[in-house]
Amino acid sequence: MTTTTEPVGALLRRWRERRRRSQLDVSLAAELSARHLSCVETGRAHPSRDMIRRLCDELEVPLRERNAPYLAGGYAPVHAERPLADLGAAREAVEAVLTGHEPHPALAVNVHWELVAANRAARLFLSGVGDGLEEGVRGGGSRSTC
Repeated sequence: MTTTTEPVGALLRRWRERRRRSQLDVSLAAELSARHLSCVETGRAHPSRDMIRRLCDELEVPLRERNAPYLAGGYAPVHAERPLADLGAAREAVEAVLTGHEPHPALAVNVHWELVAANRAARLFLSGVGDGLEEGVRGGGSRSTC
């Protein structure tokens, strides 16, 4: 989980600028005044948890990136990363895709480019590679992409 020392307004402003949207456009879509959004971005107003959610929805902030504004605003993170082994049906789907690629090697990596799963062909292919890479395949990886 990422932590930040930046204020919540600066993080939201950066996402708004990244999406190339004006304050007026975002405020109308998120159902708040442009003046209030300006006050949030400059730090003169403190957003509620619901306002952070609405602005993140409107700015299409990826789920794993939404924890930073929540933490900066003083709220608990909402979207936790879990190991692949804990994802149930999603894990089964990843395993089915990997098995479907056999006899060709197939790998599954998370957002941090850590190897979380591999099919039998990939394990054979990687059998002579360093222990760190093989451990990721055997251990099921540490984090998921969700």
